Amino acid sequence: MEIIPAIDLKDGKVVNLKQGRFSESTQYSDDPVQMAAQWVSQGATRLHLVDLDGAVQGHPVNKQVVAEIARNHPDLILQLGGGIRSAEIIGEYLSAGVDYLVLGTKAVDEPEFVGEMCQQYPGHILVGLDALNGKLAKNAWREITDIETKSLALIFQGDGIEGIIYTDIGKDGMMQGLNITATQDLANSVSVPVIASGGVTNIQDIHLLLAGNSAIDGGITGVITGRALYEGTLDLSEAIAACSAAKSS
Repeated sequence: MEIIPAIDLKDGKVVNLKQGRFSESTQYSDDPVQMAAQWVSQGATRLHLVDLDGAVQGHPVNKQVVAEIARNHPDLILQLGGGIRSAEIIGEYLSAGVDYLVLGTKAVDEPEFVGEMCQQYPGHILVGLDALNGKLAKNAWREITDIETKSLALIFQGDGIEGIIYTDIGKDGMMQGLNITATQDLANSVSVPVIASGGVTNIQDIHLLLAGNSAIDGGITGVITGRALYEGTLDLSEAIAACSAAKSS
């Protein structure tokens, strides 16, 4: 299982939102490029970038920052979400050095788009399923639909996606632990990798996720963490070491 630091971009700065609410935004740095370098220096091999402005506006806003991070770290795996709603945008980001594009709102609104992009850009498409009480959200989490998370997940796994990023909105940014039960249930239900997100607080959450993951044959391949790293309640190097130890045991 891989530890994936999150860099959420708003107005060119690194922030974190509580449950996706822009009214509850905490700024952690005004230099996202330096922040990426910091996580790399502590052992990160993959970063999760979110263009929050792009998610709201429906098109890329922080593209230059993303491209600079990619240029500075050509061996770093980058996955990006927020405002990814056309084939052209996907192509531009791939050309800029992004490895995986995360489809969220577009996937909920137009599920067929996921399959089309998997055919056009094979090996580069992830789906972000963000849920509140089991129902999917869209448009920067401002709208909660009546769509069940698992129903779309089962459709997308046949489209050729590289994996699912599952976020429990109620947990996100709250420092109250992951919704491990829901994450494991989803991982048990699909044949593609699942990346956990939302609520990581400390190393105990990582150990709990690792312990549960052994029962589902590696279905949870990564976990995204943001606020816990920025607040210092989780040490990145320690978390990476825990995953390495679990892999070798």
